[in-house]
Amino acid sequence: MSKYWNNKINSATPYVAGEQPKPGQKVIKLNTNENSYRPSPDCSDAIKTFDVGALRLYPDPECTIVAEAIAEAEGLLPDNVFVGNGSDEVLALCFQTFFEKKGNTDLPVLTPEFSYSFYPVFEEFYDLNPKKIPLREGLEINSDDYIGVPNCGIVIANPNAPTSRAISLTDIEKILKANPDSVVIIDEAYAYFMEPYETAASLIEKYSNLLVVRTLSKSYSLAGLRVGYALGSEELIEGLKRCRDSFNSYPVGRLEQAIAAAAIKDKRYHEWSRGEILKTRQYTTDELRRLGFDVPPSSANFVFAKPPACISAEKLYQNLKAKGILVRYFKTEGISDRLRITIGTMEQMERFIQETEKEIDDAKDS
Repeated sequence: MSKYWNNKINSATPYVAGEQPKPGQKVIKLNTNENSYRPSPDCSDAIKTFDVGALRLYPDPECTIVAEAIAEAEGLLPDNVFVGNGSDEVLALCFQTFFEKKGNTDLPVLTPEFSYSFYPVFEEFYDLNPKKIPLREGLEINSDDYIGVPNCGIVIANPNAPTSRAISLTDIEKILKANPDSVVIIDEAYAYFMEPYETAASLIEKYSNLLVVRTLSKSYSLAGLRVGYALGSEELIEGLKRCRDSFNSYPVGRLEQAIAAAAIKDKRYHEWSRGEILKTRQYTTDELRRLGFDVPPSSANFVFAKPPACISAEKLYQNLKAKGILVRYFKTEGISDRLRITIGTMEQMERFIQETEKEIDDAKDS
C-alpha cells in the first residue's frame, strides 16, 4: 500500500509469472512453457542484415512486414491482422476495446474456471464483471456451458492453460453462433501444438464476432522478443488500433518486426520444431503414466499431471526444484494436486523423468 498510488493500483492483484532462475544459475526450466529449441536461423540473418541506423526512426505502427507475413500464412488480408507487443498486450487491448459493464446489468465476461491467470487480472483492472465457467470431468471445456448465458464477451484459451485440453472447431462455432452480439476471443497461444493442428482463424470470414489471439513466444521460440498478434474482421482489428493509438502508437520496434517476419516466413523450421516437441510430449506422457501419474491428453507444449498418491504435487515440485528442475505448481483449490510441466528437449525430459522416478521410489519407501 502507498499513499502515492491511486485506489486502482492499491487494490490491484497483479499477475504472478513463473519463477525465473537467478543469473548464472543452471536449471532445467520446465515451468513457463518456453520453447527449448532455438528460433529459426533466419532470425539470426535478420539481425545481421538489420540497418542499425534505422533505429533513429520510429517503427512502422502497423507492423506491415509482420502483418503481411501473417496474412499470407493464414490466407487472410493484412487488414485482418493486428500486431502488438506480446499477446499479453494484445489481450489487454482486447479487454479494453470489447468488454464493459453495460448499463446496470453488469453483464459478465465468461472464461473457464481454470485458465490463463492473466484473465482475472484484466477483469479486475478494467472493472469488469467476471463469470467463471466450471470445467467438466477430465478438465474439459464444454461448449454448451457458454450458450444461453448473458455476457458482454467470452475468452477461451484453446488449448486451455494450465489444463492442456483443447476444444474442436465445431464447439467453437457453436459458441460463436450462440453469442452473435458478443466478441468471442479464442486465445491460441498453444494452438500449433495441437495434433492434428486446427485453428479458429479458418472461421474468421464466417463470423465477424471472432477474434483469434496468438503469440510468437511458444512455437516460434521468441518469448524474449515480445511479439503477439490478433486475427479478426476489419471491424474488430480497427477497434484494437483505435485503442492502441489512444496511448501507445509504436508498440513494436523495428528490429523486433524484422525478426518476427523472418520467423513467420520460415515454415519449414517452425514445423520441424513443432514435430520435435510433439514427439517429446508423447514420450513424457507415456513415462509419467508408467510412474502412476494421471496425465490428460495434451494439445499444448506442456502436460498437466497429477502425481500418484504416494507424493503430493507440492512436495514433488519442491524436491525437483532442489535438484535444479523447475516445474509449475499452482496453490489453487481445485488444481493444487497437479503440476504443469513444460515439454523441453528429449535430453531435458529424460533427466526430468529420471529424477521424478527417484522421488516416486523414495516416497513409496518412506
